[in-house]
Amino acid sequence: MQRLAMLAGAGVAWALLSGSASDVYYWNLPAWVPSPMVPADNPMTAAKVELGRHLFYDKRLSADRTMACASCHLQDKAFTDGLASATGITGQKGSRSAMALANVAYLPTLTWANPQLTALEVQALVPIFGEHPVEMGMAGKELEFFARLQADPIYGKLFAQAFPVEAGQGNGSLYSLSTVTKALASFQRSLLSFDSPYDHYKYGNQPNAISASAKRGENLFFGEKMECYHCHGSFTFNDNIAHARLPFAERGFHNTGLYNLDGKGAYPADNAGISEFTGEAADMGKFRTASLRNVAVTAPYMHDGSMATLEQVIRQHYALAGRAGSGTTGTSPLRSELIAGFEVTDQEVADLVAFLHTLTDARFLNNPAHSNPWGRSGEK
Repeated sequence: MQRLAMLAGAGVAWALLSGSASDVYYWNLPAWVPSPMVPADNPMTAAKVELGRHLFYDKRLSADRTMACASCHLQDKAFTDGLASATGITGQKGSRSAMALANVAYLPTLTWANPQLTALEVQALVPIFGEHPVEMGMAGKELEFFARLQADPIYGKLFAQAFPVEAGQGNGSLYSLSTVTKALASFQRSLLSFDSPYDHYKYGNQPNAISASAKRGENLFFGEKMECYHCHGSFTFNDNIAHARLPFAERGFHNTGLYNLDGKGAYPADNAGISEFTGEAADMGKFRTASLRNVAVTAPYMHDGSMATLEQVIRQHYALAGRAGSGTTGTSPLRSELIAGFEVTDQEVADLVAFLHTLTDARFLNNPAHSNPWGRSGEK
């Protein structure tokens, strides 16, 4: 595979070439944004992205045809759902909030608290076939799953365009878990958000793109008083990042002192953080840092959706050095040393919130390339 950089106005469009002109995929990234990493066995193509978009919005991927990937990942909410926890087709609620998908291509680890889940191609299997909790409910219905796809002539065309090698083999490999998950992953990698007012101000030489209040909020965000930048200082506004210019991926999981149920740092049993996977008691309550891009449209906040507003997050959590610090059990002994607390005025809260609002990318939230191709019903 050959990677070419092509000048495109003020930015750079990255193209991945994999054999012919029809396989070229243009990232259309600004010059200050590095290109994402892409698996060697799943190079980006426009055809795969388009197939993935159809699959992402198709309710036929759930057992009772009521739920698509997009049911929990709404474009106008930066591909989250506005709920404290997602609910599957059986009514069973998950324990965590659906994560926003903007710039997921840059994440070396996926989901809130599974450090072992590193590939979008693998993660796609969880909501469709997972049973703990049940989301889309297709476990044990794999034959029906593929029969639904094969019955639609639109998919016949899209799958063949996206996977011409498999289409030519004629051995059933065209409709497979491999092709479905590769297409879904490709669509998700195309969900790039770098066109916010703050981007215009910071990188686009537009000093009036954000307000004076937001500029004061920027100073607070990157200053030593609030120290937000320690975990949210990268161009994706988190500390979990991998890209073509970075020799090693950065992975950040932190206990912010949200809970301290027993005075020893305990979190709810169904939300223990990465300790569930590492087996280390010290990892109790550590969750992946969420990106703050488009954060103003992704309420409620925290991994369990337990905070309704940005003002609440600032005043009732970080200013207190963790919400648990205000409870009867006191400060969690497992809380990250980065969470130190601070005194804050009403004006400072307003300024910091104004800054966070400048991270909203309206073009991303309304981009037709990311929208439902099936119409309102979510399927053909």
